[in-house]
Amino acid sequence: MTSVVDAEQIRSGAASAVSAPGSPRPVTPVGIVAGRLEGLLRRFDKRHGPDDPMVLELREILELASGLDPYLSRWTTPESASLQRLSQATEDEDWSQHSNPDVPGHLEQEMLSGHVEGQVLKMLVHATRARRVLEIGMFTGYSALAIAEALPPDGRVIACEIDPEVAAFAQRCFLDSADGDKIIVEVGPALPTLQALSRQGEAFDLVFIDADKAGYLDYFETLLDAGLLAPHALVCVDNTLMQGQPWTAGEATANGAAIAGFNRAVAADPRVEQVIVPLRDGLTLIRRVDTA
Repeated sequence: MTSVVDAEQIRSGAASAVSAPGSPRPVTPVGIVAGRLEGLLRRFDKRHGPDDPMVLELREILELASGLDPYLSRWTTPESASLQRLSQATEDEDWSQHSNPDVPGHLEQEMLSGHVEGQVLKMLVHATRARRVLEIGMFTGYSALAIAEALPPDGRVIACEIDPEVAAFAQRCFLDSADGDKIIVEVGPALPTLQALSRQGEAFDLVFIDADKAGYLDYFETLLDAGLLAPHALVCVDNTLMQGQPWTAGEATANGAAIAGFNRAVAADPRVEQVIVPLRDGLTLIRRVDTA
């Protein structure tokens, strides 16, 4: 899942505001590399011909980069029919027609977690034997439903979503699944919801953060400080490679700078240990060690 496109990206031309239905844009480091390689290949092919050694080498490199994500998807356990329908509905929606003055940024189909990341989350539910899951940033509900499918019958997902129209879209999709009733949607800014959950004595076995990037550090700190993590809980944070911006040259967007700062802060926090997995746009796995 990618981030909301911010105004700085749009002004700089680094990203279109919202992609057209059915035409997702590359938003992961590997996808961006593949797209740029394809452009280079077309230019060199036109200039030097298809048999030029440099053209042949570029074609091999492009095959390596562009084939990775399809290969992962092909050999990963297939998604359920309900997840397929939710994904298709998200792809078919014209997000350029959606606007909410109270919600910053733009929504886009690329925000969907998708097949492989959904299966990773399901695997983590099984591995941690989670029963109580918190999701901060739901969008159209793909990751929430994937998690719900892996939970036992008495398991629950509390999913926070700031946009009421998007939350309603997701809830309509949940009605299509036998596991949709495991999901409780909390509409509104996430921090007040987290504070309320803390006052209620809630603690979660698994947390998935995939919301506004500028809020990541506050969400992380609140989870640690407000007692929201069960013993041996696992926190998963999406988009922590942010299209390669944290390590590449050039001026970062607001989202890129926020992610770079978040990654530094987590790495410097003695209460936790973490690993960044290069899955799509980056997935960081964090566990608390000072109470283990």
